Amino acid sequence: MKSLRIVFAGTPDFASAHLKAVLDSQAVLDGQHEIVAVYTQPDRPAGRGRKLKPSPVKELALQHDIPVFQPLSLKKEEATRDQLAALKPDLMIVVAYGLILPKSVLAIPTYGCINVHGSILPRWRGAAPIQRAIAAGDKESGVTIMQMDEGLDTGDMLIKAHCPIHTTDTSSDLHDRLIEVGQPALIQAIDAIAKGTVTAEKQDDRYACYAHKMSKEEARIDWHQPAADLDCLVRAFNPWPVATTELEGNAIRVWEAELIEGTPDEMPGTLIKADKSGLDIATAKGILRLTNVQLSGSRAMPVQDLLNSRRDMFVPGKKFN
Repeated sequence: MKSLRIVFAGTPDFASAHLKAVLDSQAVLDGQHEIVAVYTQPDRPAGRGRKLKPSPVKELALQHDIPVFQPLSLKKEEATRDQLAALKPDLMIVVAYGLILPKSVLAIPTYGCINVHGSILPRWRGAAPIQRAIAAGDKESGVTIMQMDEGLDTGDMLIKAHCPIHTTDTSSDLHDRLIEVGQPALIQAIDAIAKGTVTAEKQDDRYACYAHKMSKEEARIDWHQPAADLDCLVRAFNPWPVATTELEGNAIRVWEAELIEGTPDEMPGTLIKADKSGLDIATAKGILRLTNVQLSGSRAMPVQDLLNSRRDMFVPGKKFN
């Protein structure tokens, strides 16, 4: 097995979990492979004080005394590319980094750059594969370890690890499950590259969908959609940006909901029933029960708690916008 000099590039929790898997792998612990540097996004303002906060990947790297680089771009700064080349990496691992890697960077590592992508490619290419899979009602997801090329998630597939999407999964739930399957898949890919046994499979572009970033505008519930679609939307937009609706000028964030059997006679958006089990609302097809909601200026809470103080707000017959 060849000893690898590895550069890791990533930013959020999803990336830091995979960095930790590499750090905890036997090959790294035994000194066979070495993480020589970490690349991550610049520190961002966070919290009420808007103080600069390092990314989860940076925090983990510093805990292990790994050099950290935070360029604003890898496309325009020649000095940044020279800096990367000076590290003499054999392999670059990219996980939710957030910056585009130009051809000149992809060519620097001996074995190129590999990416941990939260979808079974080519199903969902792009920035939000986890959320889009849930919103679309997919029954399965997974992680693909991909050899990166100049396209958007179009590179050859090295390892695929599948996992189910349950009917109650939020994006947060699926995010955590993908980490569980992604960590061993990444280690498997690194080992195969080091041993020279890696095999690549080309993607079939006919089955590709683009996973656009989520937006707050999309999160607005359209009650003229079927309840099944709205249930998927609520789960896909949890924990961000959270599905929203409006009742008599009051904005309501919907954190949890569930499908209810029945064919309502009421117009879509009409509140059919309000009790401790939830708020039952008519849709174009079926009923959606809101079970955990949040009013402006308040915390998220079960509907049962909300009705204890605001029952007069939720009278059957009222219409949600």
